[in-house]
Amino acid sequence: MPFNDLGMCPDMIMNPHGYPSRMTVGKLMELLSGKNAVLSGRFHYGTAFGGDQVDIVCEELAARGFNYLGKDMLTSGITGQQLCAYIYFGPIYYQKLKHMVLDKMHARARGPRAVLTRQPTEGRARDGGLRLGEMERDCLIAYGASMLLMERLMVSSDEFKVDVCSQCGLIGYKSWCQMCRSSRTMATIKIPYACKLLFQELQSMNIIPKISLSKYTD
Repeated sequence: MPFNDLGMCPDMIMNPHGYPSRMTVGKLMELLSGKNAVLSGRFHYGTAFGGDQVDIVCEELAARGFNYLGKDMLTSGITGQQLCAYIYFGPIYYQKLKHMVLDKMHARARGPRAVLTRQPTEGRARDGGLRLGEMERDCLIAYGASMLLMERLMVSSDEFKVDVCSQCGLIGYKSWCQMCRSSRTMATIKIPYACKLLFQELQSMNIIPKISLSKYTD
């Protein structure tokens, strides 16, 4: 671990890129005030309503011979050379969250499904399936793993057989097309149940999606 001029090693090193998204500016002020509090022996108040101002704390640090911004020059514990940047360094309260593997481990082969979408339920408490999110889907698309993509997003999720009319492109019922009044042009295909649900919801809004079958359109 790196160490400063006083020989102190940090217990934890945090990447500063985590602060803008988390917006925990209070932690930055706490570290600066904590460093000055250790040296002065007095409490600091970091509230937004008349608390200690940052520039005053910085001036007190500078008066005690420390960096105005609370940064230190650290030395690498591996090479023995100084790091090429000032490091924001000081005491801070940090709590370790209780995340245990035994409380989180979960697996499922078959199990309950949601009534509306017919997809596996969500969550460990409800014996749900493992979620394949948008980013995981994007990775599979980038790799070109089309069979794995179909298996994860349809076969193992909510595969559903529907009868589609090859002439008008509408979904039929029991090998019968209500539009064409015929069963000779019907074909059975497999689609996700959520896709079929979307088509029916669009039809309820008078938007008629049609399925074009390549065997009949080539």
